[in-house]
Amino acid sequence: MSGKRSKRILILCTGNSARSQMAEGLLRHDAGETFEVESAGIEPSFVRSEAIEVMREIGIDISNHRSKSIYEFTAQPFDWVITVCDNAKQNCPVVPGASRQIHWSIQDPAAVAGDVKTRLDAFRDVRDELRERLSKFIAGEQEGTGQALT
Repeated sequence: MSGKRSKRILILCTGNSARSQMAEGLLRHDAGETFEVESAGIEPSFVRSEAIEVMREIGIDISNHRSKSIYEFTAQPFDWVITVCDNAKQNCPVVPGASRQIHWSIQDPAAVAGDVKTRLDAFRDVRDELRERLSKFIAGEQEGTGQALT
């Protein structure tokens, strides 16, 4: 091992129930040991069953995740903080210990009404958008460009 430390990433949303939980699972899975990943919310609640289900569909298990408060991490340093909802960005414009911040305005799949299929489709769309954005983020970090790709 090169002795190089993993970059620390905090993914932040309102409830830490869907978008940030899926992003945490995706980044851990897709980037391997490149990053140490955490997620949190400004008003933590619970991990949504729909998020667990659509992640399971692609072979990523987030069923043991728990919804965490940003206050669990305020004293910890992070290389990147990624906000994945507008409410988190507006209510946490500066995260103590964050070197760099990125904001992605991603629709809340939990706000979609309808039958089970409609709701799961909304979660799948968000999962896929997150994976695309995170893939670009990972590539930018590996290339050393530091590009946030909003």
